[in-house]
Amino acid sequence: MAQRIAMIAILVREYDEAIRFYTDKLGFELLEDTDLGRGKRWVRIAPPGKGSAEFLLARAVNAEQSSRVGNQTGGRVFLFLETDDIERDYRLMSDRGVEFMEPPRVEPYGKVAVFLDLYGNKADLIEPI
Repeated sequence: MAQRIAMIAILVREYDEAIRFYTDKLGFELLEDTDLGRGKRWVRIAPPGKGSAEFLLARAVNAEQSSRVGNQTGGRVFLFLETDDIERDYRLMSDRGVEFMEPPRVEPYGKVAVFLDLYGNKADLIEPI
């Protein structure tokens, strides 16, 4: 049996602002944006390159979901974005306006820098050893 995680949902306030952040600031690719009617869309994005899980941008539609936007994991890091060159991507993302909580640092598992998405979710940019 073969399995893989194909897609992970990320709660967002609005589709278009989230698309702009993930594509313009992080450099992700917009894979699909299909209108499902009644204000709902099927929006898939992914980092460039092969083999990455995709993300489904899921617009919060009620108070409970809205309360989770920006707090996907209770304040813990929710996304681990691997790179082959952290210094390059740190500079590029910083120049595009991505807010980093710290510059890259060395850890036993590689180089890492924590950044925030447009809603305040924490994410790690990691260059593995």
